[in-house]
Amino acid sequence: MRFSKRLFDILVSLPAVILLLPLFLVVLISVVLSKGPVVFKQERAGKGAKPFTFYKFRTMRTDVDPFGPSPKSGDDPRLTKIGKFLREYSLDELPQLFNVLKGDMSIVGPRPLYMEQIKEWDDRQKKRLLVKPGITGLAQISGRGTLTREEKLELDVKYVENAGFLFDLRIIFITIFQVFRRKSIYEKRYSLTEETRGQNQS
Repeated sequence: MRFSKRLFDILVSLPAVILLLPLFLVVLISVVLSKGPVVFKQERAGKGAKPFTFYKFRTMRTDVDPFGPSPKSGDDPRLTKIGKFLREYSLDELPQLFNVLKGDMSIVGPRPLYMEQIKEWDDRQKKRLLVKPGITGLAQISGRGTLTREEKLELDVKYVENAGFLFDLRIIFITIFQVFRRKSIYEKRYSLTEETRGQNQS
């Protein structure tokens, strides 16, 4: 299973990078015009709690706290104009294809969270660390922004307990459908002041 999943990740991510290269260039130029770093980098928890550098296209202004709560509304003033567009179509996640090629992430798996969050999880929630984090996962197709942190963690564990090739394919196809629908991008339950640092940029 481990070898086949890694092979699947490479067979999906490598052609995707090649085919999406023109889109990468367009996004890169657009982010450059917003003045600031093109790629947003942070340390996240990988499989077995091993830290790795996580990549995204930058969507927020450079004069805001990069560790603050992630924008929960398309009207959040911290988002750049291009950043709002990138988030609505999940284009800011594209650099994570390189995380997959490096072996830090998989196409499908729990979203990578902060190292410091691990101490907040119970033994069941820590089961999400048994697999590589993913670009998309069960939580992302089950409500994404409308879920609480606890609900997301529970769905992550359910993914680990039911992981398999057909399950991954189902998640990928539903993800593609939801991206075009721009469904559940922003959180609806909480205000920015109620968010924790651990939910930033997830």
